[in-house]
Amino acid sequence: MKKFILFIAVVLVVVGCRDRQSQIPVVAVNFSININEPQFFDLSVPTGYVYVIGGSQGIIVYRINETDFIALERHSPVNPENDCQVVVAEDGVIIEDPCSNARWLINDGSVVDGDNSFALRTYETSFNNPILYIFN
Repeated sequence: MKKFILFIAVVLVVVGCRDRQSQIPVVAVNFSININEPQFFDLSVPTGYVYVIGGSQGIIVYRINETDFIALERHSPVNPENDCQVVVAEDGVIIEDPCSNARWLINDGSVVDGDNSFALRTYETSFNNPILYIFN
């Protein structure tokens, strides 16, 4: 009986954690950008980033190196019901949630600190210079 109660408790914790992440709407993403266009000038060099429309609350596109990019959802996974948009900090390395002060690394969306255990949602990217495809 104790094992059964422990099992139920673990299931409830796991479902509760998943439920928090699933509150961020899954939105179909499938578009391309030409990084040579003026509005995407910051993506012409590694460590550059831009905000683009798409996803649930927008997307941060970051250029990791000459060939690799990452696309990160701006809808914060911390208290997703608040619809907070994450922003890139002044240092260009950290992404911050202004509502909770949680922080993530821009190069992979992993957690740095704050009351948070969820990485930022990522979208797939494919680069065929100068076209960057972003999709899920």
